[in-house]
Amino acid sequence: MIEMASHETETTRPNETDTRATLRAARETSDRIWQDIRAGRTERYRILTGDRPTGFLHIGHYFGTLKSRVELQNLGIDTTVLIADYQVITDRDNIGNVREYVLNLVADYLAAGIDPAKSTIFCHSQVPAIHEMLVIFLSLVTEAELHRNPTVKAEMEAAERPMTGLLLTYPVHQAADILCAQANLVPVGQDQLPHLEQTRVVAKRFNKRYPQRDAAGNKVKDSHGVLPLAQALLGRGSMILGTDGQKMSKSRHNTVELGASAEETAKIIKKAVTDSNREITYDPVGRPEVANLLLIASLCTGQSPEDLAAEIGSGGGGALKQLVTEALNEHLAAHRARRAQLLEDPGYLWGVLREGNEKVADLGADTLRAMKQAMGMNYGF
Repeated sequence: MIEMASHETETTRPNETDTRATLRAARETSDRIWQDIRAGRTERYRILTGDRPTGFLHIGHYFGTLKSRVELQNLGIDTTVLIADYQVITDRDNIGNVREYVLNLVADYLAAGIDPAKSTIFCHSQVPAIHEMLVIFLSLVTEAELHRNPTVKAEMEAAERPMTGLLLTYPVHQAADILCAQANLVPVGQDQLPHLEQTRVVAKRFNKRYPQRDAAGNKVKDSHGVLPLAQALLGRGSMILGTDGQKMSKSRHNTVELGASAEETAKIIKKAVTDSNREITYDPVGRPEVANLLLIASLCTGQSPEDLAAEIGSGGGGALKQLVTEALNEHLAAHRARRAQLLEDPGYLWGVLREGNEKVADLGADTLRAMKQAMGMNYGF
């Protein structure tokens, strides 16, 4: 298990050696957890994962996270999927048609295989306990720590306007999401480890400052604390680039949305960046754009990128794009059909979300009640 530094030293600035050590420890822990999962020891884990509804999901989400969520769910892990709608306003003035985005997220989750009978889908705007927990957690972190978070630092450097308080406290808001749902396992990429580290720091500080107490106010012996120390499950999903060879992002308009038609997909892939070499080879370092298209086709067909490159040979970028288009449209056909069918019954989708909201609201209320008990703030009314 990863152990954070002691409370007295948690506010010190980590150096490069510390960062490498933390990453190495996270990988080792994640590997052990994967061994547990493969061995069927899944009952000890509760996962929280999710998305911000800033637009429609695309194939980067599908291959990067959605498929792995379904796999983990089907392995028997208690899985909770968060739609972080309040986090849409952390860094933007215009939230767009967030209601439509939320509805489409639920449709894509279900179409991909998330089963409401096995997993829970919820919006954190509908769970009051999360935001009350945020108030408590903000007392456990310093302003300097918040400014040092890599995501916050990057936003500060790129920002053309003053940072909002909500963006500054974004990592603590995520901690409230995780701990409200009592999750002890969070699938993340390497770049998201600092967020999870902040969650662990918050939980550890709370548990140290406010030991668990019973209804009579007595400390609970041999208690591990009110809040779990969440572990990172480093992602094994496939990360693909956008059609321009850059990071796939809705804001870059370089994505293929899951809800796109076959014709729309063909138009998008036709504009994808390749190079002037007609001989198609799989070379992620030397030819990243070509390699990315081969990877997408590989994920759809199950063939290796190298074999696909050999099949195309000297067919050039046109043949490669044709292959990718056909592979994507065939692979996503069932998802798109199921998605369209689900969207014809929005009442059902809202019902799934409502049930998830109620379940997590109850769980969050229990967590908050235990926190207040430990703080001596349960007043009997």
